[in-house]
Amino acid sequence: FLRIWARMRRSYWHFVPKLPWCSAVLAHFILNERLNKLGVLGCLMCIVGSVIIVIHAPQERPLTSVQEIWNMATQTAFLLYVASVLVLVFMLVIYFVPVCGNSNVLVFTGICSLMGSLSVMSTKALGISLKLTFEGNNQLSYPQTWFFLVVVMTCVLTQMNYLNRALDTFSTVVVSPVYYVMFTTLTIVASAIMFKDWDGQDGDAIVSEICGFIVVVSGTSLLQMTKDFERIPSFRGAADFERIPSFKGNGEFHKSDREDDETP
Repeated sequence: FLRIWARMRRSYWHFVPKLPWCSAVLAHFILNERLNKLGVLGCLMCIVGSVIIVIHAPQERPLTSVQEIWNMATQTAFLLYVASVLVLVFMLVIYFVPVCGNSNVLVFTGICSLMGSLSVMSTKALGISLKLTFEGNNQLSYPQTWFFLVVVMTCVLTQMNYLNRALDTFSTVVVSPVYYVMFTTLTIVASAIMFKDWDGQDGDAIVSEICGFIVVVSGTSLLQMTKDFERIPSFRGAADFERIPSFKGNGEFHKSDREDDETP
């Protein structure tokens, strides 16, 4: 356990799997939200997937200056990824948001996820710069540090705007798993391109990471699905079940005595 925890502290991959089940557990104790058996199973799936990812996660390369991160950010492969993200975001905002933004959840969550992948990379670069500065190696004199700060602010504001629009338009049960899966997938892709995390890893480790990610995604989806179960009459008890219209012998409906005439 200590080896796994130490590896989590050294790797930025630890941010990927832990958010959904942490939120569910905290909501159970702090907000008094009910966590049923399927919710517990979803939490366990997230934890198991997290352990699989962390055990096989690539190690970070030590960085000594923000200029090293800038060299990674300006390599051809990552610049192509950034250009693709900006083109897709521009297309989604200009064309798809007015046409189908209020009917397709992938539009708003796609914008948030694409910009989020860039914000994670910029946040990591900014965090390393501040860490080195606090250790005595001043990085604030480099313009790259302030450039990453501007990118972080721009991406975060864009994410907040369109994520709020998504939550206002669609149910949280729909938005949360879709956004989590898209955001995490694009972040892993951006990290692999920029930092070349998977260089030197064998196929078994890569397959294990993918399997762990699938387990986490499944657990997250299960956590979100449990929120709808209490809305189903069969999960609310016999009192509500008695209100459901039933058939008479001649094929006509009859209502329960407890049901109001105006109730459909």
